[in-house]
Amino acid sequence: MPKLSPLTPLPPDKLRHICDAAQFEFETTAVLQTHTHIIGQPRGTRAIEFGISIRSQGYNIFVLGATGTGRATAIEHFLRERANGQPTPPDWIYVHNFAVPHQPRAISLPAGEGARFQARMAKLISDIRQDLPQAFEAEAYQNAIAAMQQELEEAQNKLLQTVGEQAEKEGFALVQTPSGFVIAPVTNGRQLSPQEIAQWMAQLTPDQRAALEATHQSLVEKLADVMHQVRQMEMAARRRMKQIDREVAAAAVQHHFDDILASYHEDEEMRLYLTELHQDVLSQIDDFVPPVDSENTEEIDLRRYQVNLFVNNGAAKGGHTMGAPVIRETNPTFHNLFGRIEYELQAGLVTTHFTNIKCGSLHQANGGYLILNASDFYRNPGAWEALKRALKDGKIYAQPPTMLEPGQVMAKSLDPEPIPLNVKIILVGSLPLYYSLYQTDEDFAQLFKVRADFDTEMPRNPETMAEYARFIAGRCQEEGLRHFDRTAVAKVVEHGSRLAEHQHKLSTRFGEVADLVREASYWAGMHGEAASGRTLTTAADVQQALDERIYRASRAEEYAFQEMLDGVIFIATEGSVVGQVNGLSVIDLGDYAFGQPGRITARTYMGDDGITHIERETEMSGPLHEKGVLTLQGYLGGTYAQEQPLSLSASITFEQNYAGVEGDSAASTELFALLSSLSNIPLRQDIGVTGSVNQRGEIQPIGGVNEKIEGFFRLCQKRGLTGSQGVVIPASNGDHLMLHEDVVTAVAEGKFHIWPITTIDQGIELLTGVPAGERNGDGSYPAGTVHHAVQTRLRQLAEELTKFGDSDE
Repeated sequence: MPKLSPLTPLPPDKLRHICDAAQFEFETTAVLQTHTHIIGQPRGTRAIEFGISIRSQGYNIFVLGATGTGRATAIEHFLRERANGQPTPPDWIYVHNFAVPHQPRAISLPAGEGARFQARMAKLISDIRQDLPQAFEAEAYQNAIAAMQQELEEAQNKLLQTVGEQAEKEGFALVQTPSGFVIAPVTNGRQLSPQEIAQWMAQLTPDQRAALEATHQSLVEKLADVMHQVRQMEMAARRRMKQIDREVAAAAVQHHFDDILASYHEDEEMRLYLTELHQDVLSQIDDFVPPVDSENTEEIDLRRYQVNLFVNNGAAKGGHTMGAPVIRETNPTFHNLFGRIEYELQAGLVTTHFTNIKCGSLHQANGGYLILNASDFYRNPGAWEALKRALKDGKIYAQPPTMLEPGQVMAKSLDPEPIPLNVKIILVGSLPLYYSLYQTDEDFAQLFKVRADFDTEMPRNPETMAEYARFIAGRCQEEGLRHFDRTAVAKVVEHGSRLAEHQHKLSTRFGEVADLVREASYWAGMHGEAASGRTLTTAADVQQALDERIYRASRAEEYAFQEMLDGVIFIATEGSVVGQVNGLSVIDLGDYAFGQPGRITARTYMGDDGITHIERETEMSGPLHEKGVLTLQGYLGGTYAQEQPLSLSASITFEQNYAGVEGDSAASTELFALLSSLSNIPLRQDIGVTGSVNQRGEIQPIGGVNEKIEGFFRLCQKRGLTGSQGVVIPASNGDHLMLHEDVVTAVAEGKFHIWPITTIDQGIELLTGVPAGERNGDGSYPAGTVHHAVQTRLRQLAEELTKFGDSDE
């Protein structure tokens, strides 16, 4: 008589890897020193070190990994530590281009010098506005101008006097009219009126008139020559006065420019700009000293002398060196990255000025590091293309305004000089996005040659547990949280293994770990004798934080289990039924996941349709689940159809499932139901089952093992634990167990069991209480075994199908 193979359930110490708080040498995290290095990412850290050290073009970094690992924050801290010892990049200013005004010039200055230069220029112009008027009010200047004007008037009068005397000899006079000087006839010293001139000319003979006209014309020509000389004198005087003005102005401002030029005697670009500015001041004296008779009361626009402090890498930090910049841009729109040129509305026209050029995060990070989230570029495709262009060109172009209001007209725009780009881009994204960019964007591989892989887990050992403790200490110090005692640290470590779903690993999803630290500190503040709560966070506070999380998110779970208790959803937890088994699934709500049992049934009957999965036929299953179903066909054929054809029709379904099925973790469960239906041997309903299976009947590991076990445990617990209930899991999932303490306690008390299996035979024996059976040399199985019963039933179905076919003929 075949015998059952013994199957031993897992002991309590295999269900959860307890962290012994006594191993920690500290009492509280208050005594721990924190650090900024990246925890648990040796591969990623090494890649980042390589990426930031190599200076060749295209070696920007793509950091890939799951969300929640704290990649961006950890990288930012890591880079800041490295950047502190690196050179501080220069400041950048934009100044007026006196030769081509619409192309402002970009000039670099040592870090901190930009703000100082801006202040010096503002003072320079202010001093010039004060000194120039005083220079032109000086007595020496006023006397020189007066003497020049007197000399001019005397020379002009002398020339005019000569013409007047000659005209008088010829019977004419030099007369000044509102429109200028004219030659007019006179009688007895009196100028004749037009009527008198006409009467007089009528009395003259033709020869007399011709002589008179010739004399008049000669005098007019003489007057014209004199007036030309007068105008030449005036022009020469104005030139001379302008030269005097320039000399006076030059003398008044020279020492100002000498001082500032001395500060930049080795900077050719700055000396060129200051020289051009100096010449412009001397050529635009009226902007500083308006003419006395000027009626223009508007403020003179002197903005062309201002300095646009475009990138300030020093003055905002107190003028001290601070290393290379590390910028994290959380909203990489086009303008946030590349800056903008703001515009002004004047009389309905849109205009702008070089002082309106504003920098973006790419300018701020120039000479250092810029951290960006890759997925954000999908919402800003123009920014992605512009970033690639800037990296390839090695230049950043400031962009003019692109959107105008209806009816607005751009009066003038700017084309600022581009700034050389020397930045290391750190792009943070997911693995699918990385592969998508690599395969679809031809520039991506050339621009992001360094891949830094961030894992979601790390080994659990004394070193990494100490890292967890220091991480907790860092959060407490930076955020003013209550420090953790070592029991609380131990509880967080255990939760880290739970997140990693592995007893010998810890999660590197430090965003989730940090949230737990904050919440535990909060609950510590709600307890204790003092009004402010306990001063230290304990293991009880961490556990309460975890329990409160579950409570806040478990409404859907409670509703589902209540329907099972009310008999709305059919789940048996006692007795035995043919072709029916309790499968286990995980419901993932995003921020919370829980296990839920579900009834799986199988019916077999005569036919040759093979296995029909109702979820597949109704398009409620995914490809992974369909693969698992097809695997069952391979198992049946390999196990029972070596000497006879496999002729059967079978249907399998997840009862009362309306949300669809995906994954192959229920493949073994479906196979158990199928074997039970074929053998007509009932399956225990007090056992939940999970596990994938291959065609050889070997049980393969699955995901969500903790949630699945706890889901079936909760239902049994609510109905009352009998001591016979439990869950069958793949033996290869043993290291993944980090079960809640109430499950571990129930197992320790013998009220619940967890059986690890490696084969279908082990599971079918446990579920049926009948030996599975080993194949004989002739391919048959011993009587009294599950396999014998299945093989017998399959042979019977094949024979009956053959007979049925013969009778039809």
